[in-house]
Amino acid sequence: MTPKHEKQEFVTVLVRDPRTQKEDSWHSYIDYEIFIHTNSMCFTRKTSCVRRRFREFVWLRQRLQSNAVLIQLPELPSKTPFFNMNNPHHVDHRRQGLQEFLEKILQDALLLSDSRLHLFLQTQLSPEDMEACVSGQTKYSVADAIHKFASLNRRFPIEDEERKKGKNDADSDSESSSSGLRPSDDSISCGCKASLASEES
Repeated sequence: MTPKHEKQEFVTVLVRDPRTQKEDSWHSYIDYEIFIHTNSMCFTRKTSCVRRRFREFVWLRQRLQSNAVLIQLPELPSKTPFFNMNNPHHVDHRRQGLQEFLEKILQDALLLSDSRLHLFLQTQLSPEDMEACVSGQTKYSVADAIHKFASLNRRFPIEDEERKKGKNDADSDSESSSSGLRPSDDSISCGCKASLASEES
């Protein structure tokens, strides 16, 4: 057993920082920050951060289920008419449920091959635009969309150091994953914390 074969793949996902957003003068909704840190070859970006609302999670689950009918997908936290966005307990309960949902999804190799999942986690495209991209109805590919979103955001300092140290390793990586996403050590922030350490407190 050599050290280079000991490197184990990991995917860390955090759902955090719920914020109330105004939809119009009468309606508001809560969105959540989704932070991904990984060394998995399945991901185009090794660190990413986006914001998603509950109904986008519902869309994602429906699309994943329709493409993987033999897999029993985990449930989302139940949508209840008694949900109160001004109640911190309700909001945190939903946040925890969304995180558990993503943690389970990201453990399944078949689901990881779905391009919609990668667009959901690593871009801010709407469900309609994600669907169009996956269906080949856009001028940009899935990888293009992820790279474009990343280029609009600053890098994580911690991962810049990793890039410098691991550049030779990255050069030896080959194309992987049936999702067709090309691996990259680049990363994005979109206002997220620069390291996982701050999340541990």
